[in-house]
Amino acid sequence: MALKLVIGDKNYSSWSLRAALAVELAGVEYDEVLVRLYQPDSRAQLLRHSPTGKVPVLLAEHGPVWDSLAIAEYLAECHPEAQLWPQQRQARALARSVCAEMHSGFSALRSHLPMDLARDQALSELPDAAQADIDRICAIWADCRERFGSTGNYLFGRPCIADAFFAPVAARLRSYHVALPTVAAAYVETIYRWPAFQRWYQAALQEVKR
Repeated sequence: MALKLVIGDKNYSSWSLRAALAVELAGVEYDEVLVRLYQPDSRAQLLRHSPTGKVPVLLAEHGPVWDSLAIAEYLAECHPEAQLWPQQRQARALARSVCAEMHSGFSALRSHLPMDLARDQALSELPDAAQADIDRICAIWADCRERFGSTGNYLFGRPCIADAFFAPVAARLRSYHVALPTVAAAYVETIYRWPAFQRWYQAALQEVKR
């Protein structure tokens, strides 16, 4: 069966974006099922596809795979030829570590700078906790680029799952006009030039116009 990826609004659903970029990295064909969030029937619609009632969920041959990190690992396992993780052991360990940190952390950033791809305005005041999250993210990016990014402009040279996980963060930083050090600013530009991200971004802008 063809894969189906169930996602939420492209303008707002950061976890859906992560999963979609992972599927794009795998290079496989899939159908997209978009469920509008924050609607009276959103949960009922989601429960038709996902046992958690949340997005994203990948509908695969042997059943649903939910949670963006699980989806990424499933795709990496099914399509080793796509090299979704870095091939060098040390780089792969770092990539998995920073993805796990992204997956479970940065609550202040999520709370104060929610993903809104159509936004183009700074906050009147950036809370200290959010700035601390941003400083940590910039440090992660600089470390990955310095240690393993010499072969290209992504965190580990070529695009991988780590970039899929940090793409929504890069989008937040641009949407909210956050001042960034040189390496981080260059990485945000790399994400915005990533064709897979650009396709999602343009669709999100069209989505909010409807």
